Amino acid sequence: MPWHAVEFASLDFEATGLDFARDRIISFGVVPIRGGRVEVGEAAYQLVDPGDRPPSRESVTIHGLRPVDLRGAPTVAAARQALREALDGRFLVTWWAGVEAAFLDNLYGGGARSWMRRSVDVRKLVLALGGEQAARLTLTEAAARYGVPVASPHHALDDALVTAQLFLVTATHMAAQGKKTVADLLEAGLVRPPVLVRPRAPG
Repeated sequence: MPWHAVEFASLDFEATGLDFARDRIISFGVVPIRGGRVEVGEAAYQLVDPGDRPPSRESVTIHGLRPVDLRGAPTVAAARQALREALDGRFLVTWWAGVEAAFLDNLYGGGARSWMRRSVDVRKLVLALGGEQAARLTLTEAAARYGVPVASPHHALDDALVTAQLFLVTATHMAAQGKKTVADLLEAGLVRPPVLVRPRAPG
């Protein structure tokens, strides 16, 4: 099926850290993509109270969300339901899919691999188009390369919006190479990157 004929949800998490066994999400942003268009008016953003696992100093430096900012936010259980509704029936679009897949597995189970199989990793599309020299690009740098505006780096909603726009640009380039289906984009996301670097570094 052509990719523009199905619905996607661009997803980004901010978290207390990147220890997937212990850390928890503290915010999420979801931006629907329908008919090859970003539906900004249907976007969802929510802070999440991580309970007894406060954000690490490193994570606060990256996303700026302090424990005081999360007081009174919905619990993980409440956020789980809201996120389920935002993702229901849609393929996922992410930047560095392994991160989102790990936290989705923590929230809902099913295994990170199963979540990755329904996720288009936009970073991998950038790699497929740009080659090894694109392996070290952050989301912000990739967006600049393809002319996608960035307003608030490491804010879950803005990162989800940037990822959605970058998806449309890169998927269009992939289509020009004959890779026009959802399966083509999912398969591109399963290709092992040529260089592994730390995900979501400041940039």
